[in-house]
Parts: sequence; C-alpha cells; structure tokens
Amino acid sequence: MKLKKLPHELTVCKIPSLSAPDLDADFFFLAKTDREISLVCRTEGAPGNTTAREDGWRALRVEGTLDFSLVGILARLTATLAEHGIPVFAVSTYDTDYILVKAEQFGLAADALEAAGYEIEE
Repeated sequence: MKLKKLPHELTVCKIPSLSAPDLDADFFFLAKTDREISLVCRTEGAPGNTTAREDGWRALRVEGTLDFSLVGILARLTATLAEHGIPVFAVSTYDTDYILVKAEQFGLAADALEAAGYEIEE
C-alpha cells in the first residue's frame, strides 16, 4: 500500500463557530457534533479565534480510493505506529484515510511504516 507525505504543517483545533474556518482553503477537515466543532487545517490558515489549538502536525495520505468493504486498513496503520510509541490523529474522507503525526515524530513514523511494508511517497 502507498502512503503520500503531505508537504504542509497542520493544526488541529477547536473553533467557536462555523464562521471561523476559511471554507475556500484547499485543505481542511471540519467536524461538528453536539459538543464541539473541530478543524484540521494548514497551520498558516488556522483561525485566530480558536478555543483550543495544537500546532505541529504532519500527515500521510493513503493513496488511491478505498472501497468501503475493505477492513483493517486504518487499524494496521495505527497499530504499526502504536508499536513504536507514536500517537496519531486520524481523519477520513469518502475516498481515503489520513494519519496525522506530530512533526517531530514524522520521520520515525515514515520509517516504521516503510519497515512494515508500506511504500512512502514524497
């Protein structure tokens, strides 16, 4: 399986309203529940009015479109990283999965995944 390193640094944050994020940005994840609104975005595009914020994330994208019948892809990725003591923040789209890792552990994460048989693209 191929994973692609995304080139930009990301921020994971909580925002007070849906008016906070730049909905025209080329990359973001937005989740709203009855308890919070969470945003993952490029660090340079993070809103200034976050209620909680953690900078310094990098991401790997599972390349290709994943069929909904596939089982265990995210579990295998996160298990490999857990074995190396690397915490993750995972998000998914309709087509694929993204694994976010703190920037200081990104190289270690890529090495661990390569050693487990994943192909890492720049």
